[in-house]
Amino acid sequence: MAKKNKAGQVVVWIILGLLMFALAGFGVTSFGGSVRAVGTVGNTDIDVEVYGRELQQELQALSRNTGQAVTLAQAQQFGLDRTVLARLVSRAALDNEAARLGLSVGDQTVSDQVTSIQAFQGSDGSFDRQAYAFSLENAGLSIAEFEDQVRADTSRNILQAAVVGGMEAPAEFTDTLFSWARERRDITWALLGEAELPAPVGEPTDAQIEAFHSENPALFTLPETRVVTYAWLTPSMILEDVEVDEAALRTLYDERISEFVRPERRLVERLVFGSESEAAAAREQIEGGETTFDDLVAGRGLTLADIDMGDVSQAELDAAGEGVFALEDTGIAGPLPSPLGPALFRVNAILSAVETSFEDARDELAAEFASDRARREIDAMLTDLDDLLAGGATLEELAADTAMEAGMIEFRDGVEDGIAAYDEFRTAALVANEGDFPELYDFEEGGTFAIRLDEIRPPELQPLSDVRHLVIPAWKEAETERLLIERAQDAILAIEGGAEMAGQDLPLRTERGILRESFVEDAPFQLVENVFLMSPGDLRVFAAPGGAALVRLDAILEPDPDDDEALGLLDAFTRQTAQGMAGDALEMFSRAVQSQAGISINQQAINAVHAQFP
Repeated sequence: MAKKNKAGQVVVWIILGLLMFALAGFGVTSFGGSVRAVGTVGNTDIDVEVYGRELQQELQALSRNTGQAVTLAQAQQFGLDRTVLARLVSRAALDNEAARLGLSVGDQTVSDQVTSIQAFQGSDGSFDRQAYAFSLENAGLSIAEFEDQVRADTSRNILQAAVVGGMEAPAEFTDTLFSWARERRDITWALLGEAELPAPVGEPTDAQIEAFHSENPALFTLPETRVVTYAWLTPSMILEDVEVDEAALRTLYDERISEFVRPERRLVERLVFGSESEAAAAREQIEGGETTFDDLVAGRGLTLADIDMGDVSQAELDAAGEGVFALEDTGIAGPLPSPLGPALFRVNAILSAVETSFEDARDELAAEFASDRARREIDAMLTDLDDLLAGGATLEELAADTAMEAGMIEFRDGVEDGIAAYDEFRTAALVANEGDFPELYDFEEGGTFAIRLDEIRPPELQPLSDVRHLVIPAWKEAETERLLIERAQDAILAIEGGAEMAGQDLPLRTERGILRESFVEDAPFQLVENVFLMSPGDLRVFAAPGGAALVRLDAILEPDPDDDEALGLLDAFTRQTAQGMAGDALEMFSRAVQSQAGISINQQAINAVHAQFP
């Protein structure tokens, strides 16, 4: 019975998702024309309308995540269309197998699931046939189509539950990996610095300086250097010449008034009930300490994300606005009316009203206006600049005859001054070849540039005379490190010979219960990793910048069986492993079914759907 209820909840959420797509505008466009399927698996069609809707859904989700409109052509570069099609092929394969096995559900099961959907219920919590028909009409679906889909979804879920039901991760597997991940180490260690030497290292002799320079060429070698001549023009270069129109600023302020004049807004969550009496009873339970708002949400099979309204104004809450905004602080208001029925509203934060006058906003608007105007003026110059380059003009001539400025830079890894601060320049400079004709490139922030690669200088060891001031401190650090490693190795010999570690005049520290991901302050980065390769009693020395670290592994500790955090991680790891195994099993089953049933893809139908996207 539990599995049946879980499968039913999955179907309900699929249906609710479909309705959300409809309310967002999905289903209002016909993708199919005379073609009804983009492919088949066995005897089951992959409906062209379903493919179009799911592709549109993924595009909108990607646009929301990236914060900018994503075209189908851009999404195809990431394989989004293939991902959607693969998902529908897998779904069709399961539907086809369910049909082959004779899996289906009766009309009563379909009816129970449809009437339990909150979006189809009236203010009294009972099923509203008009709301049902209206929602499906907005989604571009008939009642028969929708109920057939409910039936198919339920049958598919029964098949999926049969494939993965009861699948558990082997205890030996999870326990072994958990033990590896949560084992702990006790160590005693010391970080040796200059204070642990009998005396600081002195100044190097000329011979030592020369030897260190020649033996460590990588420290004093310049990387490949590209000598680049460039001409560039950015909006900031011509800002002083841009005239700011006061009337245009006023218009811009009025167009963006919502940014400068905002009423008070509140972060609100809304939990809808079947009747006002149910909502009032829930409010009394919260106030009486019998339950919490979060528990009520979870008890309805919802998450906080499902009921989150975001930040809203009083007007946006309609009839509930006055009651919600009457709260002087965060808390719960209601029962209050909502389009979906009586509801409790929880206010999580109050965002104060903002009112910025034109005078206060003028400088900001003027800077934006001038920068935008400068970008557009540069854009208007691009054709003429391109024509000059095509006509054989050099970068120096381009700078002399236009607003562009010329310069030369010795560009190498680590140089980020001036034009080299721009990613676009660095990319162009790295791929340029000697003899290439200059061409215009755009800066993402506005503006343009052109480059000429004059010379490539290979990596070059700098003469000692130029880097002597760098060689001396580098030698001192390396010599200090060498002497301290010797000091630590001498201590190890003494300890292994029977001496106490505490008697070696070292700045000892102890760390207890170190995990693999632990951070030990001041320790060399490789110390923790290597501690987990040691056996109890082992002693090791690690180089540290300008010093050395000596460590002894004192004990290996198994995961604490009474640690709530560790037990919680074990439980989560076990569940995740079981879910992963179930997912793998379902994927392998789907592939086997696809192979047995056979797949046919109608690329012309897919192309026809794609052609209807902007």
